Amino acid sequence: MGCRETFYTLILTFSVALITYNILISANAPLNQELPGPSISSSSEFDPVIKMMHSKKRMFHTAVTASDGVYNAWQCRVMYYWFKQHKNGPNSEMGGFTRILHSGEPDEYMDEIPTFIAQPLPDGADQGYIVLNRPWAFVQWLQKADIKEDYILMAEPDHIIVKPIPNLSKPDRGAAFPFFYIEPEKYESVLRKYFPVDKGPITKINPIGNSPLIIAKDSLKKIAPTWMNVSLAMKKDPETDQAFDWVLEMYAYAVSSALHGVDNILHKDFMIQPPWDTEIGDKFIIHYTYGCDYDLKGELTYGKIGEWRFDKRSYTTTVPPRNLSLPPPGVPESVVRFNIHPSMVTLVKMVNEATSNIPNWDS
Repeated sequence: MGCRETFYTLILTFSVALITYNILISANAPLNQELPGPSISSSSEFDPVIKMMHSKKRMFHTAVTASDGVYNAWQCRVMYYWFKQHKNGPNSEMGGFTRILHSGEPDEYMDEIPTFIAQPLPDGADQGYIVLNRPWAFVQWLQKADIKEDYILMAEPDHIIVKPIPNLSKPDRGAAFPFFYIEPEKYESVLRKYFPVDKGPITKINPIGNSPLIIAKDSLKKIAPTWMNVSLAMKKDPETDQAFDWVLEMYAYAVSSALHGVDNILHKDFMIQPPWDTEIGDKFIIHYTYGCDYDLKGELTYGKIGEWRFDKRSYTTTVPPRNLSLPPPGVPESVVRFNIHPSMVTLVKMVNEATSNIPNWDS
């Protein structure tokens, strides 16, 4: 019995000591507020303040430049309608919205769309190329406006947002859509007038325009004045003007970004451009810059006015009517057959929804 009692006494003493040790250790250990799951090696993950910092959204402000004509006005109204539909959606980091109106005067949509009035270039400075007002308008807005967000999305009136947009950029890198027709290497001899050899290889100029592009506000404030000056210089030079034509201002932005050492992440999924891009997929924006013509079989007749067409240029002096007809039966049939969402069908439906819900559309 003596040996048994001694054994039980030792077991009891050891158990009490072990319990006491665990209590002391637990009292000094940090509380694990994580849900059960795989262990995390970094102790900072247990800090709720650090976790909050990691999950903080990087909001961006959407800015669209526009003139005061009917053509730009109806596009801006449709664009802003869809911005509002997706602003608070899942994964959105979309903050405020501004239409930068470079007519110098207020128009009838000031109460409908948040608007900043910028002054146009002096008479004759744009040489008939009204797009040159865009960089000058951005310079004014960035200097004078109270922009709460730390990032900017430069967009255009003929953009329709199809789903909430996250901030695709990095603090030191923009996020831009690559355009196949922006070819810096092809035009190196011209571009060296604005991007000297000592600035580096011509490949530092990204194949982008200014839109769609998300960029840190501080970076854009540095780039915008250069963008304005390079645009004007390019337009004044006959060789450059002839080489770049209607995309001159896009080249000017790409050069200006490179001059300031701001590289860009190229996001092919940023947007689609019908009729060439047929599926929405994971894209964020529909850019309806091209005319879209089909015959009644649903076949594209690009270069020839089709029996069914949607072209924004058809509505330069008047707004599109409500309830535009959908593309011919051949296009919707492919939706059922292949379970896809052709961009043209989606585009027309989205325009129709916007025009049906925007007050005083026809007035």
